[in-house]
Amino acid sequence: MNLLTPITLGAVSLENRVLMAPLTRMRADNEGVPSPMAIEYYAQRASAGLIISEATQISELGKGYPATPGIYSEPQVEAWRKITDAVHAQGGKIFLQLWHVGRISHSSLHPNDGLPVAPSAIKPAGKVYTASWALAEYETPRSLSLDEIKQLRSEYVHAAKQAQLAGFDGVELHAANGYLLDQFLQDGTNQRTDQYGGSIENRCKLVLEILQDIIPIWGSGRVGIRLSPYGSFNDIADSDPQKLFSYLINALNTFNLSYLHLIEPRATTAGGSDQLLADAPRTGQLFRPLFAGKVVLAGGFDQAGAEKAIADGEADAIAFGRLFISNPDLPRRFELNAELNPYNRATFYGGNEKGYTDYPTL
Repeated sequence: MNLLTPITLGAVSLENRVLMAPLTRMRADNEGVPSPMAIEYYAQRASAGLIISEATQISELGKGYPATPGIYSEPQVEAWRKITDAVHAQGGKIFLQLWHVGRISHSSLHPNDGLPVAPSAIKPAGKVYTASWALAEYETPRSLSLDEIKQLRSEYVHAAKQAQLAGFDGVELHAANGYLLDQFLQDGTNQRTDQYGGSIENRCKLVLEILQDIIPIWGSGRVGIRLSPYGSFNDIADSDPQKLFSYLINALNTFNLSYLHLIEPRATTAGGSDQLLADAPRTGQLFRPLFAGKVVLAGGFDQAGAEKAIADGEADAIAFGRLFISNPDLPRRFELNAELNPYNRATFYGGNEKGYTDYPTL
């Protein structure tokens, strides 16, 4: 079984290739401090080769949903430290996913900062959860100034340093799923005319600058990045995804990263419907040959599909989401070919321990 063999991702040695995908669960408090329940939740899943934490905002303005955690304040760091200690006590490894949602937000979630921000003032289609968990129309975001982009870079640096203080084993830069860094990459959301807009090189500039900023903190072997070529979640689109992501992935080769994490565009929404996109290109097939390092794939894999992706050379490891929610001991179940617990979609977001820490292990 390929999935259960050890692997080294950069500076991090893993016992298996069954990774826990970053999973937004919306159970933090109003100040973005992870709940005490999260200690048990992550510790239960420490048999993953690597846990990638739920997306964690780098600043108050980076928040896009109620009850998501941050990494910018001291109480947040203290709460995360208890989580990383619990994971390490079980022999696990855990990276923090650094997140800024950009325009996928609402001013009620960051009342001190006003409107959400984006590369360009383009309103997303759809609806957003406000601070009171009510659904509202998206607001038209404010375009970031060059000075604010400098400030944004310093916030990523601060968050990366905070993740070290919180005891993580590394960080993953979230540049996928239509959030802020993806908004800079794709021309459907980036219509700037300065050095961060226009050409593919200019649109990739911010992502590459942030990597240059945080690698000296962690070392390149403890930094990964997540991308979602051909994804449409959060009203994201580009006129030539293959050209854009081919350029970016080639540029990533200079950094010697821990891994490149790619989302297969198989499901119609992130965390939503299970319906597969029949005409979606295979991200692993298209972009794996361009990247010199290790590739992690995510996107609705079952055990057989994951084994095949590794055997076919499309990936070195697979990140599982929903299956890890409902099966805390997923690697063991794969090893024994045991039956899997079904997941309960109604308890994915918000709530208490139900559907969070109460799924049975073998």
